[in-house]
Amino acid sequence: MRTVVVLIFALGIVIARGEYVGLRTLQPRTLSYLILSGLATGISWLAYFRALQLAPASRVAPIDKLSLPLTIVLAGLLLGETLSWRLILGALLMVAGALLTLEA
Repeated sequence: MRTVVVLIFALGIVIARGEYVGLRTLQPRTLSYLILSGLATGISWLAYFRALQLAPASRVAPIDKLSLPLTIVLAGLLLGETLSWRLILGALLMVAGALLTLEA
Protein backbone atom coordinates (compact mmCIF):
# COMPACT_ATOMS: atom_id res chain seq x y z
CA MET A 1 0.00 0.00 0.00
CA ARG A 2 2.84 2.36 0.89
CA THR A 3 4.50 1.79 -2.48
CA VAL A 4 1.24 2.56 -4.30
CA VAL A 5 0.91 5.84 -2.38
CA VAL A 6 4.51 6.78 -3.23
CA LEU A 7 3.91 5.87 -6.88
CA ILE A 8 0.77 8.03 -7.08
CA PHE A 9 2.53 10.94 -5.35
CA ALA A 10 5.56 10.69 -7.65
CA LEU A 11 3.32 10.50 -10.71
CA GLY A 12 1.49 13.60 -9.51
CA ILE A 13 4.79 15.50 -9.27
CA VAL A 14 5.82 14.36 -12.75
CA ILE A 15 2.50 15.49 -14.22
CA ALA A 16 2.52 18.81 -12.31
CA ARG A 17 6.01 19.59 -13.62
CA GLY A 18 5.06 18.61 -17.16
CA GLU A 19 7.81 16.00 -17.31
CA TYR A 20 5.54 13.09 -18.24
CA VAL A 21 6.69 13.42 -21.86
CA GLY A 22 10.02 11.88 -20.84
CA LEU A 23 8.26 8.71 -19.71
CA ARG A 24 7.71 7.74 -23.34
CA THR A 25 11.45 7.87 -24.02
CA LEU A 26 12.42 5.40 -21.30
CA GLN A 27 14.47 2.53 -22.63
CA PRO A 28 13.17 -1.00 -21.85
CA ARG A 29 16.23 -1.65 -19.69
CA THR A 30 15.63 1.50 -17.64
CA LEU A 31 11.96 0.64 -17.28
CA SER A 32 12.81 -2.88 -16.10
CA TYR A 33 15.19 -1.44 -13.47
CA LEU A 34 12.44 0.88 -12.25
CA ILE A 35 10.00 -2.02 -12.00
CA LEU A 36 12.53 -4.19 -10.16
CA SER A 37 13.29 -1.30 -7.81
CA GLY A 38 9.60 -0.91 -7.04
CA LEU A 39 9.25 -4.63 -6.36
CA ALA A 40 12.30 -4.60 -4.09
CA THR A 41 10.87 -1.63 -2.19
CA GLY A 42 7.56 -3.40 -1.70
CA ILE A 43 9.22 -6.60 -0.54
CA SER A 44 11.51 -4.73 1.87
CA TRP A 45 8.53 -3.01 3.48
CA LEU A 46 6.69 -6.31 3.86
CA ALA A 47 9.78 -7.68 5.59
CA TYR A 48 10.01 -4.55 7.76
CA PHE A 49 6.40 -4.83 8.89
CA ARG A 50 6.87 -8.54 9.62
CA ALA A 51 9.95 -7.72 11.68
CA LEU A 52 7.91 -5.17 13.64
CA GLN A 53 5.44 -7.95 14.46
CA LEU A 54 8.26 -10.08 15.83
CA ALA A 55 10.37 -7.52 17.70
CA PRO A 56 10.11 -4.01 19.17
CA ALA A 57 10.66 -1.05 16.86
CA SER A 58 13.68 0.01 18.93
CA ARG A 59 15.46 -3.14 17.72
CA VAL A 60 14.05 -3.36 14.20
CA ALA A 61 14.67 0.22 13.05
CA PRO A 62 18.45 0.27 13.69
CA ILE A 63 18.87 -2.96 11.74
CA ASP A 64 16.82 -1.48 8.89
CA LYS A 65 19.10 1.56 8.84
CA LEU A 66 22.08 -0.68 8.11
CA SER A 67 20.98 -0.47 4.48
CA LEU A 68 22.86 2.84 4.21
CA PRO A 69 26.30 1.43 5.14
CA LEU A 70 25.56 -1.53 2.85
CA THR A 71 24.73 0.86 0.01
CA ILE A 72 28.00 2.73 0.60
CA VAL A 73 30.01 -0.51 0.45
CA LEU A 74 28.23 -1.67 -2.71
CA ALA A 75 28.68 1.75 -4.34
CA GLY A 76 32.42 1.46 -3.76
CA LEU A 77 32.70 -2.16 -4.87
CA LEU A 78 30.25 -2.31 -7.77
CA LEU A 79 30.05 1.26 -9.03
CA GLY A 80 33.62 2.29 -8.38
CA GLU A 81 32.60 5.32 -6.31
CA THR A 82 35.35 6.98 -4.30
CA LEU A 83 34.98 6.36 -0.57
CA SER A 84 36.60 9.06 1.56
CA TRP A 85 37.84 8.35 5.07
CA ARG A 86 34.99 10.49 6.44
CA LEU A 87 32.39 8.47 4.53
CA ILE A 88 33.92 5.19 5.70
CA LEU A 89 34.11 6.44 9.29
CA GLY A 90 30.49 7.59 9.16
CA ALA A 91 29.36 4.20 7.83
CA LEU A 92 31.33 2.41 10.56
CA LEU A 93 29.74 4.64 13.21
CA MET A 94 26.31 3.74 11.82
CA VAL A 95 27.11 0.06 12.13
CA ALA A 96 28.48 0.55 15.66
CA GLY A 97 25.36 2.51 16.65
CA ALA A 98 23.07 -0.21 15.31
CA LEU A 99 25.01 -2.89 17.16
CA LEU A 100 24.91 -0.90 20.39
CA THR A 101 21.12 -0.79 20.28
CA LEU A 102 20.83 -4.57 20.24
CA GLU A 103 20.42 -6.29 23.56
CA ALA A 104 22.93 -8.98 24.44
